[in-house]
Amino acid sequence: MNYMRTALLLAALTGLFLAVGYVIGRESGMIIAFFIAMATNLFAYWNSDKMVLSMHGAQQVDRASAPEFYGLVERLARQANLPMPKVFIMDNPQPNAFATGRNPQNAAVAATTGLLTQLSPEEVAGVIAHELAHVKNRDTLIMTMTATIAGAIAMLGNFAMFFGGSRDRGGGLGPIATIAMIILAPIAAMIVQMAISRTREYAADRGGAEISGEPLSLASALRRIDGAAHQIENDTAEANPATAHMFIINPLSGARMDNLFSTHPATENRIAALMTLAQEMGKSRPTRQAEPTVVSPSEPAGPWDTPRQRRGPWS
Repeated sequence: MNYMRTALLLAALTGLFLAVGYVIGRESGMIIAFFIAMATNLFAYWNSDKMVLSMHGAQQVDRASAPEFYGLVERLARQANLPMPKVFIMDNPQPNAFATGRNPQNAAVAATTGLLTQLSPEEVAGVIAHELAHVKNRDTLIMTMTATIAGAIAMLGNFAMFFGGSRDRGGGLGPIATIAMIILAPIAAMIVQMAISRTREYAADRGGAEISGEPLSLASALRRIDGAAHQIENDTAEANPATAHMFIINPLSGARMDNLFSTHPATENRIAALMTLAQEMGKSRPTRQAEPTVVSPSEPAGPWDTPRQRRGPWS
C-alpha cells in the first residue's frame, strides 16, 4: 500500500510539473516541461548523492579512521542483506543522520558528530538501521527525485511569471490563472513532497527496527534527536532546507518558518508505532542505554575516530 501511495504521489508531482508547463506554453510548454523533468531527473540520478554530501560537509571514513562506527554500519548492513555502503561523518553538533544514493550498490550513510557523541551505541545502531532501511526500500532515489521535481516546479513557476498569462499569444491561460499557478504550484509540490516523505519515514522506522532488532532503542533515539533539533541549530541544513526531508528528524529549527510544512511525521506518532512494534516483537522494555561518549574539544570529532578516545562497546 505504501508503494502504491508513493507511486500515485510521484505521478501527481509529475502531472503538476506538466501543468505548469501548460500554463507557460500550452502543448509546447508541456513538451518542454517534460524534457526538463527528464533532464533534471537524469542529473539527480547520477549526481544528487555527491551534491548532498558536499552541501553538508560530510567526510568519508573507513575502517582505519573510524573502526567502531564503520564496524557498526558493516554489521547492520550484513543483517539487512545489503552491500556495504560508503560511510560519512558530518562535523555538526546537532544529532542527526541521513542516507543517500541511487541504489543499494551506490549508497552512503552519513551521521553527525552530535549523533555519535550524544546518543548511546544502541541508539546510534537504531538510527543507522533506519537509514539502511531507506536504502533497502530505495527511498533515497525516490526522495531525491521528489526534491528535484519540486525544485523544478518552483523554477517553472518563476518562468510563468514572465512568459505565461497571455491568451493573445496563445501561450497561456490568462493572467489570473498564471498568478494562481505561480502561487499554488510550489505549495502543492511541497505538500506532495511532504506526503511522500511521511509515507517513507514510517516504513523506514519499521524496517530499521527489524534490522537492529531493537525498536525501543530507535524510539529512544528519535525522542532525543527531536529534542536536540529544537535546541541545536544545524547551519548547513538551514542553508539547504530542500535536503531537510532526507534526515531521520527534521533538522530545521523552525525559527525561519521552516516548519510551516513539516517533512516528517510527528515524532510522538513514530514513537507510538515503534512501541506497538516492540510489543509485537516481544521487546517489553528498553535495552540498556550506555552513557554517550563525551569528546574533548581538543580531540577530533566523533567518539570512535581515534585510539585516544574512549572506545565504545563495539570494540
